[in-house]
Amino acid sequence: MKRLFAFLAATTLGVGCSSSSTSSTETTESDSTETVTLTLLAHDSFAYPEGIFDAFTAQTGINVEVVLAGDAGELVTKAVLTSGNPEGDVLWGVDNTLLSRALEADVLVPYASANLSTMSRDVTIDIPGHEVTPVDTGDVCINYDVQWFDEEGLTPPGTLESLTNKSYANRIVVPSPLTSSPGLAFLMATIAEFGEGKWQEFWATLRDNGVLVVDGWTEAYTVEFSGSSGNGAHPIVVSYGSSPPAEVIYANPPVTTAPTAVAALTCFAQIEYAGILRGSAHVEEAKLLIDFLTDVAFQETLPLSQFVYPANGSARLPQEFLDYAVKPENPLRIAPDVIAKNRTRWLDEWKQIVVNS
Repeated sequence: MKRLFAFLAATTLGVGCSSSSTSSTETTESDSTETVTLTLLAHDSFAYPEGIFDAFTAQTGINVEVVLAGDAGELVTKAVLTSGNPEGDVLWGVDNTLLSRALEADVLVPYASANLSTMSRDVTIDIPGHEVTPVDTGDVCINYDVQWFDEEGLTPPGTLESLTNKSYANRIVVPSPLTSSPGLAFLMATIAEFGEGKWQEFWATLRDNGVLVVDGWTEAYTVEFSGSSGNGAHPIVVSYGSSPPAEVIYANPPVTTAPTAVAALTCFAQIEYAGILRGSAHVEEAKLLIDFLTDVAFQETLPLSQFVYPANGSARLPQEFLDYAVKPENPLRIAPDVIAKNRTRWLDEWKQIVVNS
């Protein structure tokens, strides 16, 4: 996912880059004789300001240990395999393309946080049983290298259909939906846009137009994309609507104009959730952590730590997001239950068209 941006944010914010991190605050004991430590399982892109859990510990007497467990797909797979006997207490990072896997495997304990009242129906509509709580939103979109298109005198892509233009031959790089959550989201975008029977034709044309498919977002964006520090040969890439502000924030030397831009009509809505793992020995304490993760103070750290939008509508956005990020009014969507019913078949068809052809 947003691994490079998360790493840079973590470095800037003083977050350790090991596979786990524990709140360093001195804690007070709860009513029991033993202090509770909650384990928060998260994907590798989860980043947070140093000491952010200190306030939670001070308020509740509960410690928080963060354990990173791979990308979103790996995270959900591990949770499914350990359903009822989890490796932690709270899960962060299952998204709407993978949510059905967790629900089908009975991985999570329902909990309706009071903070749901601060969230729009767009982010809560697909979870009527409250098995998970929305924590952030974002959009997977086509990004492009502004300077490359200016120098070539070409019009950048504005729609998914335009990606099949011969002028973009051998200039597009995408992460694989088989191994990457943004890659899966991009596949969902094409299915939502073109529909059954037609999205396959789009991918066949994209294949014939020389699309490069790589394992993950990191390779696509930081190695193959010409608009990032990787200086690759591909000026069009699958990334996020929030990638341009990251390019501005971490530019060296500093810039005042984003070197990358977003094709807003290509965006697929991505929602990330947190939930309490079934089998946790600390369900009541975990509910308090869900409330903390969705409250304003933590939510306002998300844009510049993970480059996503807060799910809490009361959280303020930093100026960099207001100036440079793209948040389309009507991004492409597919309901989680539809994804659940068709995901395996869609992936098999995509593999046959793009990989096995």
